[in-house]
Amino acid sequence: MNSTTVSAELGLRLVVPDRTTVPLLAGLSYTADDPYAIRMAFHVGNDEPVEWIFARELLTVGIVRRVGDGDVQVWPARADGERTLHISLTSPFGQALFEVPLAPLTEFLHRTYELVPAGRETDFMDLDAELSNMLWSS
Repeated sequence: MNSTTVSAELGLRLVVPDRTTVPLLAGLSYTADDPYAIRMAFHVGNDEPVEWIFARELLTVGIVRRVGDGDVQVWPARADGERTLHISLTSPFGQALFEVPLAPLTEFLHRTYELVPAGRETDFMDLDAELSNMLWSS
């Protein structure tokens, strides 16, 4: 890990249709080079991890209230007396609901805000390079 990256491993639970849960491990990563995004890689079996990219603000706001439209929705919850965050993911292949323990997630988010404070994200981006990428990649 370098000074422009924050990463963590997070134990979470997949909620299956009968409301039981299956423990999973997810890798979280955040980099100052992409200051709006958090990458979450879900480790399921021996296959390659399944990666989703979340807006950092989506996870932050989801701690206090329901947020998100469409494919990703996040809201605060409780599971077995523990404060958690629910993350609902929908894709053409199906839907998944995850229970994420709040304490390790908030600690990770705190470290991302130490690296790139809220409202200062554009200070860490090369907007000319981003525009060039968008214009020349199409």
